[in-house]
Amino acid sequence: MIADLDTAFAALADGTRRAIVERLAAGEACVTDLAAPFRMSLPAVSKHLRVLEDAGLVRRRREGRTHFLSLSGQPMAAAAEWLDQHRRFWEGSFDRLAALLEKEAKISPQTPSAKSIKTPTRKKRP
Repeated sequence: MIADLDTAFAALADGTRRAIVERLAAGEACVTDLAAPFRMSLPAVSKHLRVLEDAGLVRRRREGRTHFLSLSGQPMAAAAEWLDQHRRFWEGSFDRLAALLEKEAKISPQTPSAKSIKTPTRKKRP
């Protein structure tokens, strides 16, 4: 599962590929329609699509010479589940830290502010 997550996150690390995924969230599209908003060649867009396909994020179907792509939900669901598990861990950790800091603030006196601390001045040498 970790290798699949690594592949999915690596595929989504690129802004062009994320934009393609966002476009495909609206529905199936052909390669030329997906390539239209980008200032790159069709072969360059095809390479991005291949990375998304290899990660399992996108499915391709052919109708004659036209290639249509659509999203595949499984890898995204696995990534979302993994992120949710870690989000719950960190939220719990931050909640415990906040409670500890509140407890410490009640127990120990307030530390003086930087303005109220007097720093010794040096006497000038004659």
